[in-house]
Amino acid sequence: MKTIKDKQLLVGADFAGFPLKEAVCEHLRSKGWTITDVGVKADSDPNDTDLMFHRVGLRVGSMIAEGEFERALIFCGTGMGIHIAASKCPHVHAGVVESVPAALRAITGNGVNVLAMGAFYVAPKMGCDIADAYLGASLGSGYEWWHNFYEFHKLAIDELEAFDYEEYKKNGFKVNKLGDFDLVLEDKPDDID
Repeated sequence: MKTIKDKQLLVGADFAGFPLKEAVCEHLRSKGWTITDVGVKADSDPNDTDLMFHRVGLRVGSMIAEGEFERALIFCGTGMGIHIAASKCPHVHAGVVESVPAALRAITGNGVNVLAMGAFYVAPKMGCDIADAYLGASLGSGYEWWHNFYEFHKLAIDELEAFDYEEYKKNGFKVNKLGDFDLVLEDKPDDID
């Protein structure tokens, strides 16, 4: 698997997301990242229907599902359509963000492995900042002070991974719990940065 630790990243964009993807990839390459791009490129044929947002999303999602890459960044006009497509693949936990705080929480609290951005709403500089924040964090990082933060969120990810709709339906629409962890909203102590 190509990992974040090794600065290996999968990306994909449709034509609407292409300009934002290019800005973010240029920024990341300048920081030593190796980018594998499976979407629209500068020389792509605008009539190539394999590059429609949902087809690129499915391609990226499948590469995450197959364990080829740890994480990916995807781009379309809104971030929504490509994210929905990637989410159809097993083991993909995708999210759409438009800010640095949302990107941080997507990874630290939700373990998002495919992060989507919309070029209609995210400026190139913001996209670069979002990518840096997302790629520089991991599940639970920055919240070590919060009792059970990691455990609570890891349990949610594990239950989503194990989720089977037909089993859920047979069980009266109740989740088969893998465990429980209490989580109380806490204020960050003043002595922690």
